[in-house]
Amino acid sequence: IPLRAERPAGRPVAVPALPRSADGRVADRLGRPLRDLRISVTDRCNFRCSYCMPKEVFDKDYPYLPHASLLSFEEITRVARQFIALGVRKIRLTGGEPLLRKNLEVLIEQLAQLRTPDGHPLDLTLTTNGSLLARKAAALRSAGLRRVTVSLDGLDDTVFRRMNDVDFPVAQVLAGIDAAQAAGLGPVKVNMVVKRGTNDHEILPMARHFRGTGHVLRFIEYMDVGATNGWRMDEVLPSAEVVARISAEMPLVPLEPAAPGETAQRWAYADGGGEVGVISSVTQAFCGDCNRARLSTEGQLYLCLFASHGHDLRTLVRGGATDEQLAAAIASIWEGRADRYSQLRSQNQPDTLPAGSRRVEMSYIGG
Repeated sequence: IPLRAERPAGRPVAVPALPRSADGRVADRLGRPLRDLRISVTDRCNFRCSYCMPKEVFDKDYPYLPHASLLSFEEITRVARQFIALGVRKIRLTGGEPLLRKNLEVLIEQLAQLRTPDGHPLDLTLTTNGSLLARKAAALRSAGLRRVTVSLDGLDDTVFRRMNDVDFPVAQVLAGIDAAQAAGLGPVKVNMVVKRGTNDHEILPMARHFRGTGHVLRFIEYMDVGATNGWRMDEVLPSAEVVARISAEMPLVPLEPAAPGETAQRWAYADGGGEVGVISSVTQAFCGDCNRARLSTEGQLYLCLFASHGHDLRTLVRGGATDEQLAAAIASIWEGRADRYSQLRSQNQPDTLPAGSRRVEMSYIGG
């Protein structure tokens, strides 16, 4: 069966009869609040990492979304405002590669002006592959961005070029990290997806390089997202082994979570050299306190990274729904949420994916 990437049609969204008050109180069926919104601003990327957008699927003939299908910056800001009224306190811009979206600074300026019901600014951040960061970091900070997370899967240039599969040099990503720190977008978080047998020998070099820099290095277990990355369990290196490898050379001590629902387990160097994190979505599921929603670039609301369908908010936005109706619809969707795919997998329970459906690709809704 040939691999293919699909964008499943979003489910129609009904507007509840009763409006919702903007009191920041909404919880799903498992009691999880809505606190974190990840917004994909483009389905395009200039890298072809095998675990996300493999070249054999996302080739020169791949049909990316036309511009008219994407939510405009004004539409994104309007939707974000309703999420904030329902409890969102953090917004992360993702892709694809978000810095490929033209004039992204305009969107950042709009989002940076939003306030929570009690008057606080958002925690506004962005995840990038770093390829364009050196030239854009200062403008992003000036527009109101607070922090960046940079994906970097190894320091060895040969390994890095092989993993991004477009022959992009690691030096330019490192320059982007330096530019982000200089612009005030720190502490910069650096995410490394670890695949056993591919780049796990880069764990210690990465730890040595970023220790003492003020950057926060995080190691992510290779995940079974979508249907095109050829995921196999034997390529997953458990986070416990990552921690053991680092601690054997540079002793680590555990830290408390920085916030409820945080995805990373935090560890500090015993000598005060900073911290690292591990994200263990395969071996230690954290569904129990997941408070994240994802909005695709064409306005589909996804409730889980491993979902097979979204909810079509774009039709409401472009169909004349009022802000009150939009907020009520979002609240109703979240209150019906019971997703916990990683937890079920870790308990060896059967997948609840509907027959004939496929999980959405990470490149479409962001990580």
